[in-house]
Amino acid sequence: MAEQGTGRLAGKVAIVTGAARGQGRAEAELFAAEGAAVVAADVLDVGDLDGVHLDVSSAESWAAAVATAVERHGRVDVLVNNAAIYPKGGIDSTTEAEYRQVLDINLVGPFLGMQAVLPHMGEGGSIINISSLNGVAGSVDHVGYTASKFGVRGLTRAAALDLAPRGIRVNAILPGVI
Repeated sequence: MAEQGTGRLAGKVAIVTGAARGQGRAEAELFAAEGAAVVAADVLDVGDLDGVHLDVSSAESWAAAVATAVERHGRVDVLVNNAAIYPKGGIDSTTEAEYRQVLDINLVGPFLGMQAVLPHMGEGGSIINISSLNGVAGSVDHVGYTASKFGVRGLTRAAALDLAPRGIRVNAILPGVI
């Protein structure tokens, strides 16, 4: 990783969720390589990254994670809501508990994250919500994931309208298969 303080994002502080592996890990490493101070948040161990334990479905866990980031770095400039689960299950096979778990992590998590960082994010802040192409077209046997990613798109649009007067950008990225 690049030395903190150099690059296009020098001086910025970013929280990246789901940063223990995969896309979230790559995002955290890229932000760090571009000079940002990164707080890698996950329920799993994030290894050599500056990490914090975070259950995205819990407001209390969000409050603790953001407090840690602010204690370490003074503020939050960027939030990347990446954490998600992708369970298989169609409308006829997904239980209510499974459906609620997907919504809690994939949709309620970004909502709680935005609420938690806003008191510490000023003008020029950026919130990046990771949706999915499933949030546009859907997917067979992924009813919970598809519903949650459609919801992330709506949440992002509503938050962008709410936060534009404060100079905070809110965008969604809709990746395909990673």
